[in-house]
Amino acid sequence: MDLVLKLRELRRLSRLSQKEAGLSSGVGEKSLSSFETGERIDSMKISQLLALLAVYNVTPAEFFGDGVERALFVELERLTPTESKLIAGLRELQDGARAGISERFLAMIDAAQVATALVRLRAVR
Repeated sequence: MDLVLKLRELRRLSRLSQKEAGLSSGVGEKSLSSFETGERIDSMKISQLLALLAVYNVTPAEFFGDGVERALFVELERLTPTESKLIAGLRELQDGARAGISERFLAMIDAAQVATALVRLRAVR
């Protein structure tokens, strides 16, 4: 599994938005977004990676070993057929198209999570 996918999936498994992960780690939100799309992964500093891993509660050994993959496989076992089809479809796309669609889809998910949080907050009042 490549670094880009691992970073994106770790944040998702941690249930953090890019903004939340950026604030907690000290990595800028735009930088994190460009790392997660692969656009600037080559310019990522070790200190940025270590800060993100700390936020995600993952050691470098787990990140570079098979710890992340094991966590994802547990998650994959719970996928619905539709979710599996979405993932398979993304994997079939060329890198540029996949990165663009993934970035937009993640932005939609983040927006939906914010909207859900606002609805819950209003319900509590």
